Amino acid sequence: MKSIKLILWLFFACQCPAQISDFKSINFKKADSIALAYKGEELTHLPDLSYKLTSSLNTDVERFRAIYKWVCTNIANDYSLYTKNNRKRNRFKDDPLKLKAWNTTFKKTLFKTLIKDKRTICTGYAYLLKELAQFAGLNCKIVQGYGRVSSTDIENLERPNHSWNVVKLNNKWYLCDPTWASGIPNTETNQFTFKYNDGFFLADPQLFAINHFPVEAKWSLLNGDNSSLKGFLKHPIIYGQAYKHLVLHNTPKQLHQVIKKHERITFNYQLKDMTKAKEVHFIIANGFSDWIAKPTQTTIKKTNLELEYYFKTTGFYDLHVYIGKDLISTYTIKVI
Repeated sequence: MKSIKLILWLFFACQCPAQISDFKSINFKKADSIALAYKGEELTHLPDLSYKLTSSLNTDVERFRAIYKWVCTNIANDYSLYTKNNRKRNRFKDDPLKLKAWNTTFKKTLFKTLIKDKRTICTGYAYLLKELAQFAGLNCKIVQGYGRVSSTDIENLERPNHSWNVVKLNNKWYLCDPTWASGIPNTETNQFTFKYNDGFFLADPQLFAINHFPVEAKWSLLNGDNSSLKGFLKHPIIYGQAYKHLVLHNTPKQLHQVIKKHERITFNYQLKDMTKAKEVHFIIANGFSDWIAKPTQTTIKKTNLELEYYFKTTGFYDLHVYIGKDLISTYTIKVI
């Protein structure tokens, strides 16, 4: 009987999504301070850098944390490099030989820019994180897939456009995105502002899946509960700050909603921490103007947040959900 209970416990434990809460007993203060102490280190000898970041730490998760935090706070996102690569790939998409030649050339440019200037795109972030982790004896892989932000042209998203990582800790795989955790690129000036977002470190797979879709389904870490690419592209838009506040995004499931005038639409989230009703609001736009609106009803039960709203007039609206000053999610709503 005891053996049956043990087998059942192991089965259900294996079904639990791998996420940061698995390490609630770990204090990352030492790992973070080491990453800060080696700020500005060069990338000319990665084994040395990996050793400096990890040699005095006791657990694999702390070692990975120090590496991850260093990458996210020392490597800038080069948006001009991204747009150049995207432009060339679109130009050569129907010519496999030219596309292959460009990819080979671009890899060299990407590597040189990373090493010399500490600037890169998602591929470089994922590569550097993997290399430093592997030098520390950690099993870390690059995941290729589709990433979705507010500016993504989903109508023309024909090829994978993003890279991130999985790392194996205590025999479980965990997700992280060093690119989106590092800060904010200005798409007009190509200036980059470092602003570390801890929410992308060992992220919950269910939240991560809203704006990450891997080419290989197994790297969703959702134990078979995977959407198709078509379904993924229908998801709402969630922003980096959503990872700061949310454990789960429950409803609405899709970006585009159609409701009737005076019909209530419900928004439901599981929060990391308690919040106050007064901190939650909407910004609504109709193409001509935008305004701040409070939910028709706000219900907070422990860490479950449920919002309701209805529109008094027909039209087409963008509805943005905010917690305090942080933009969480966006939906488009057609009111008939």
